[in-house]
Amino acid sequence: MIPFSRGASRLVGALAAMVSMVVLSGCATTLPEGHVLDPRDPYEAYNRAMFDFNSSVDEAVVKPVAQAYQAGVPKPIRSGVSNFFGNLSDLVSTFHHGFQAEGERAVRSAGRFLVNTTIGIAGIFDPATEFGMTKISKEDFGQTLGRWGAEPGAYIVLPFLGPSSGRDAVGTVFDIALDPVGPMLDMNTTGRVGTWGLKLVDTRAGLLELETMIDTLSFDRYLSVREAYLARREQQVNN
Repeated sequence: MIPFSRGASRLVGALAAMVSMVVLSGCATTLPEGHVLDPRDPYEAYNRAMFDFNSSVDEAVVKPVAQAYQAGVPKPIRSGVSNFFGNLSDLVSTFHHGFQAEGERAVRSAGRFLVNTTIGIAGIFDPATEFGMTKISKEDFGQTLGRWGAEPGAYIVLPFLGPSSGRDAVGTVFDIALDPVGPMLDMNTTGRVGTWGLKLVDTRAGLLELETMIDTLSFDRYLSVREAYLARREQQVNN
């Protein structure tokens, strides 16, 4: 445990140092003369610096792993992995629909989770969809806060996590703390990190095609991602 702890401490320290450099870079970044700030994005200089940093990390590490995963792992296995994590998201969504006073949606999400966990063998398969129990939505704490009137606040790009807002950043803290992966599978720290890594790679692989489309259509990738994120979050909060 000691070597692991020291290694983890060094890794956290290195990541913190990199993020600090980006923050300082963002503070020093100047936008073009005459540039008008979007009132939703008052920290654009910092956000662009962090966006570039995240993009560099993605291009160097996450994207190549996701491409190798997509190319090297058979589609049925990848589908099983996606189904497994999707099934856990149905459990989380069940609670959030309840928190949002959406009883019918909570019951439907709970039904999907029960069917897929049992008949679908821990969610590896998705018989619920075949039975007509289609997935409603993927809920999180940011949406729940928005449901009860919390304003989104300023747009902000988080280190490694990407686009967010003041409200969603607070929600993300709770989402990470209450993620069901570890407790449900009785994992230690190493197993939990490994599972989260697999979830990240699976999610990133699913975005490869969308990324290509964004790069083809956008003249400013930062603005395209920002507008897509804000529009999607507004739609999710308003169902």
